[in-house]
Amino acid sequence: MPLRNPHRRAFLAQASALGVLGMATPRALFAQETADLIRFDPDAPVLGNPDGDVTLVEYFDYQCGFCKAMHPVITDLVQQDGNIRLVLKDWPVFGVASVYAAQLALGAASLGHYAEVNHALMDTRGELGFDVIADIVSGIVPADDAMAAYDADRARWDPLLARNAAQAEAFGFIGTPSFVIGAEQFGGAMERPALEAAIAAARA
Repeated sequence: MPLRNPHRRAFLAQASALGVLGMATPRALFAQETADLIRFDPDAPVLGNPDGDVTLVEYFDYQCGFCKAMHPVITDLVQQDGNIRLVLKDWPVFGVASVYAAQLALGAASLGHYAEVNHALMDTRGELGFDVIADIVSGIVPADDAMAAYDADRARWDPLLARNAAQAEAFGFIGTPSFVIGAEQFGGAMERPALEAAIAAARA
């Protein structure tokens, strides 16, 4: 898991301007923002069952080895369970290449291809350079088209990235992956039994 990264400061500055910072504690943040900015942000991509009875929120980075290792576990769990809303919060903390990957993925969302791009980028190993990211995305949708779509929809995507970073910072998360499951927060990678227990607790 990475330590706090200076590239995140730009997003936090945007978030502060949007008024989504200022919560004193993680619990206060959750109480104030659960409905609209954490579990039900209208701009955050949702996979799994959009009407599921439990929401699993993941803050992740496409260059995070722990995120990549957990991705098939989460995907399988969501598929087998059938009643989980998986809310994916792009939180690029590993530098400018991570920002680029997040931008292309969100641009692909504007074109209706977020899930495919997300899976393709997560199904990689090691650091991702700009050319590698573009090649991976272009296997689904031309990278230039994805970036053009991101640019055309910046009024939606830039604030979303800012909100994601602001939430993670306010929760006290220090790296990826980090999770909100039900009303509980979990920083760091989780084994499948721990995920299942957290989901069961949220349902209870």
